[in-house]
Amino acid sequence: MLIDDCPLGMFGHVLIRDADTRRVWVDKANQINYETTSYALAMSFAHRPGGNIMQMSFGNGASSVSAVGGISYLGPNVTGMDAQLHNQTYVKFVDDQSPLLNPDPIDNFIRVNHSSGTTYSDVVVTCLLDYNEPSGQNAVDVTPDSSGEFIFDELGLKTYDPNTLDGMLLTHVIFHPVMKALNRRIEIIYTIRIVMAK
Repeated sequence: MLIDDCPLGMFGHVLIRDADTRRVWVDKANQINYETTSYALAMSFAHRPGGNIMQMSFGNGASSVSAVGGISYLGPNVTGMDAQLHNQTYVKFVDDQSPLLNPDPIDNFIRVNHSSGTTYSDVVVTCLLDYNEPSGQNAVDVTPDSSGEFIFDELGLKTYDPNTLDGMLLTHVIFHPVMKALNRRIEIIYTIRIVMAK
């Protein structure tokens, strides 16, 4: 049996910005959980449930601020099938093919971009946190501390299992805290590039 010498590579990028002003807060690379991602790809190829990206998960457990204002960060959780965010506080469904889970496919959707003749394709996941979400957020983006439930400093893409109401963490990115409040809309554009080397 011959095995193609065709290595597969993946890397990701996250852009977080104000949806109205387009001011960019986060513009950085992410980390891939290769175990969960390889399993999800195999499930997708085999047309089995649970292999596709369904959710964008947000958390606030990846950074801490010292008394003098210095920020320290934990590392990304990208090892093992049971990897999770450090402290997940909110989840948004982004699969625009699932109307029961994603009631707003205009602002929350997944696209595949490919240029003919190239050996890479991009999965682009777009998510909007509108003014009224999440429920329970502060009225304005001013707070005396950085420990609020919706001061996000980590996010990841996940699959979804309706039996457990959760999914596998495929990616994880950690960043400078960004506060979600009623007076701002936040747009996240999360790109995963899949490359097949010739």
